[in-house]
Amino acid sequence: MSPAPAPLAPDFANGGVSYWYRAIGVPEPGPRLPGSLSCDVCIVGAGYTGLWTAYYLKRAQPDLRIVVLDKEFAGFGASGRNGGWLVGEIAGARERYAARHGRPAAVALQRAMFDTVAEVVRVAEAEGIDAGIVHGGVLTVARNAAQQGRLADMIAASREWGWTEDDLMPLDPAERLNVAGATGLAWSPHCARVQPAALVRGLARVVRDLGVEVYERTPVRRIRPGAAVTPYGTVSADYVLRATEGFTADLAGHHRDWLPMNSSMIVTTPLPAETWAEIGWKRRELLGDMAHYYMYAQRTADDRIAFGGRGKPYRYGSRIDDDGRTRPRTVDALWEMLTGMFPAAASTGRVAHAWSGVLGVPRDWCSTAVVDHTTGLGHAGGYTGHGVAAANLAGRTLRDLVLRRDTELTALPWVDRRVRRWEPEPLRWLGVHAMYALYRTADARERTSVDTSALARIADAITGH
Repeated sequence: MSPAPAPLAPDFANGGVSYWYRAIGVPEPGPRLPGSLSCDVCIVGAGYTGLWTAYYLKRAQPDLRIVVLDKEFAGFGASGRNGGWLVGEIAGARERYAARHGRPAAVALQRAMFDTVAEVVRVAEAEGIDAGIVHGGVLTVARNAAQQGRLADMIAASREWGWTEDDLMPLDPAERLNVAGATGLAWSPHCARVQPAALVRGLARVVRDLGVEVYERTPVRRIRPGAAVTPYGTVSADYVLRATEGFTADLAGHHRDWLPMNSSMIVTTPLPAETWAEIGWKRRELLGDMAHYYMYAQRTADDRIAFGGRGKPYRYGSRIDDDGRTRPRTVDALWEMLTGMFPAAASTGRVAHAWSGVLGVPRDWCSTAVVDHTTGLGHAGGYTGHGVAAANLAGRTLRDLVLRRDTELTALPWVDRRVRRWEPEPLRWLGVHAMYALYRTADARERTSVDTSALARIADAITGH
């Protein structure tokens, strides 16, 4: 059964990159690559990964000539469209990292991710980047017995991996905010709210001020050892680093490396004080849930609810829709989820903006950072939705790898991780859509059951999630 149509604001916008850019203004793309040139490091992709890598390299060795290339403008992709979760969770399964490198290595990666939240906050303050950061942590809510069981299991498992109550603690569901039907709640301090477009644009400004050359409207057609090939010239470099995340499938030779997974968001009109008095959310924590077809949300700086989830999760042939337009039925479904959790918003809010973006998913759902000194090629990404923080850790790790430093970061278990590619079509389309169809059905069944649905386990097995 299709959800009822969502009420749209008179100035409702669909696509146009994201609401985050509507709030601060879509930038005019900078100059294209003026022709072939040589540099020390060429970075393909001017999102969080590319810009953080350029930032840390330039800070570490100011005499490096660094060139960053982007086919649109800095922050056009997931870095300017995400949910604003600067979250210190591993971008991948800790059990998979531990299976290959041992449990202490997986714990070290987790602690590095925890530390990354504070590192991003530190750099933003030091460099004068106003990204609306509020370090309020993240809440995870359960809304039925099956979700409550998974929440309890998650807390218990975290203790086995060295998390203390200071890292993750159970709370009374009514203690922080009023989510309809909440049966359980947990809070972790390792997360901060950000305005993602403001963060990436601020970072772009900083790296330019440091002397990094950022060329926009410059698509890279092919990467090879020592060179990135564009329609406007070839950039020759000792190191060529790929930081293309969800857009990786567009590059020649990389079509099946990472699957471009779509995620969609809506944002409400500003909600009045009386609505917030009923909802709560005074500390502006981030909010997620224990559903299989999960959601993610924040209370924005201008008192809206930004709410995301999966729409049409994957397009056949790894096609990517750059415009960011979202199907009406996805807008309606997200509004139904939002108002199901916050009924007070139904009578006082409207949908002001909807948009979509892509994130990169490796075959084993675990992120990686790689530099091959023999070829000079490197890459980082595959963050599976945790890229706001993971990209910063990747940038620092790529810095150490390029500079041949032997550090705690270069010893982390995601370094040089390589996995098999995704299956050819139609297998990957069938697998991804089957996975999410099973997740939706599992969530529906769990509304009236006590245990986690076996359908969710089948979905995990299909795609290795």
